[in-house]
Amino acid sequence: MAVTVVVVDDQAMVRQGFSALLGAQSDISVLGDAADGVAAVELCARVRPDVVLMDVRMPRKDGLRAADEILRAASGTGDAATRVLMLTTFDIDDYVYEALRIGASGFLLKDAPADELVRAVRVVAAGEALLAPSITRRLIAEVTSRRARAPRTSAVDVLTPREREVLDLVADGKSNSEIATELFVSEQTVKTHVSSVLGKLGLRDRAQAVVFAYENGLK
Repeated sequence: MAVTVVVVDDQAMVRQGFSALLGAQSDISVLGDAADGVAAVELCARVRPDVVLMDVRMPRKDGLRAADEILRAASGTGDAATRVLMLTTFDIDDYVYEALRIGASGFLLKDAPADELVRAVRVVAAGEALLAPSITRRLIAEVTSRRARAPRTSAVDVLTPREREVLDLVADGKSNSEIATELFVSEQTVKTHVSSVLGKLGLRDRAQAVVFAYENGLK
């Protein structure tokens, strides 16, 4: 089945360009677009897309508040498949940490090449996190400054040694296939471990797993 997408940006040219590019892919279907956060929340409530491309700065309601409402609504209805990919002009955007904390699956620069945009949608739809090295460095710096103020949670103690190892590699930004190669196991085994880690820690996806690992001093 095609990956369904909603594009949210206050610039009409960006919305139209992204929609046209993604709509031209045989495995991606664009369900609609919105020019602000309020319209985005309303649209996503109706069509429930797999992926939302969400601009950070918008009128009426910014991308962070809109993303939070969309993700909460999806979880509340049992439809937790909707994932949000934040769009930003700068990879050092001040909202990186907060966006990942509320459940965004990653960031994409607006000036990214066309093939990178298409790949990003597919990666996020598949449940992977999309964090560029520059984003990860900023995340590390942010959580390092917060770590002294937040006690280490005991939740990590529920993980097996292998699950902790997998979490560590996920936090390094490695894909399932890369983890499988490093641990000499099948990719399906890695998927099983990742699902178990997310379930035990009450995390939505890999992006939140990365945040968890750094916040709790596992990296």
